[in-house]
Amino acid sequence: MKTMLITGGSGFIGSNFVHLILEKHSEYSVINLDALTYAGNNDNHHATINNPNYTFIHGDICDRELVQKLFVQYDFSSVVHFAAESHVDRSITGPEQFVLTNVLGTQILLQAAKNHWAGKTDKRFVHVSTDEVYGSLGPEGYFSEQTPLAPNSPYSASKAGSDLLVRSYFETFAFPAIITRCSNNYGSFQFPEKLIPLMITNALRDIPLPVYGDGMNVRDWLFVKDHCSAIATVLHKGTPGKVYNIGGNNEWHNIDIVKHILAELGKPESLITYVKDRLGHDRRYAIDASFIKSELGWSPSVTFEQGIRQTIQWYLDNRWWWEKLLDKQ
Repeated sequence: MKTMLITGGSGFIGSNFVHLILEKHSEYSVINLDALTYAGNNDNHHATINNPNYTFIHGDICDRELVQKLFVQYDFSSVVHFAAESHVDRSITGPEQFVLTNVLGTQILLQAAKNHWAGKTDKRFVHVSTDEVYGSLGPEGYFSEQTPLAPNSPYSASKAGSDLLVRSYFETFAFPAIITRCSNNYGSFQFPEKLIPLMITNALRDIPLPVYGDGMNVRDWLFVKDHCSAIATVLHKGTPGKVYNIGGNNEWHNIDIVKHILAELGKPESLITYVKDRLGHDRRYAIDASFIKSELGWSPSVTFEQGIRQTIQWYLDNRWWWEKLLDKQ
């Protein structure tokens, strides 16, 4: 059995990826390394905690000694790196932690893997990044893998920095790294500060739904389970040194998302409250995901209407999960 290190496996996307690997790839034993910051939640694994192929380790990717020890102990065949500070608003008020975790933490992982994998083949390091590293689009066009990096927030700048470190390890050391960049994710286990879960949970409690600016910012939305299937495809079929954009081919204005959620829940649009726009708020993101489709045969399987309905139902069925988080805020 091969052993996979998943960093940040108790976060939103990471936990969904852990579930996918345990359900569909029984050839792997999974080690989940997570610091359990505010967005990491071991309740995400209440259904898998007793799986013999799953091990949780509470630790920080910035802990060099721990990371090196884990590589020696488990002899990882692959690393899928999700661990990151990821909320733009928090990066504006406290950017230092984003640089420490996203840049330094990534470098510590890269160096440990490089040292331990020296002379070995069939290893893979998948670095999970974001389309936000490309900056903001105008009303036309799409981000491709060749789009120059132009991050506009401390969060996206820290992710761009980690992307460049990963690229440098491939170029300098022929390190077996692959980068994925995804559009906005939504689905189960998403911390209720992000747009879709915030709107769902506020609507369910009949409290105001805050919308930045005029609500006309555009995002390409990707169902988290589709994203995880794409990462698994890249892990098993991708080419080291390549970047793969992962998108949902699914652009929505923020305000239309909010109104759609309210309609699905039977709640009035009078709950919408417009608030002052966020600093450095990129106007539009949209991913060109044609490369991963042509090279690896992946494309999204869920429409937004299907995915948002599943997501709303999950938050309806799992109030115990998100109400505890709101009580801590």
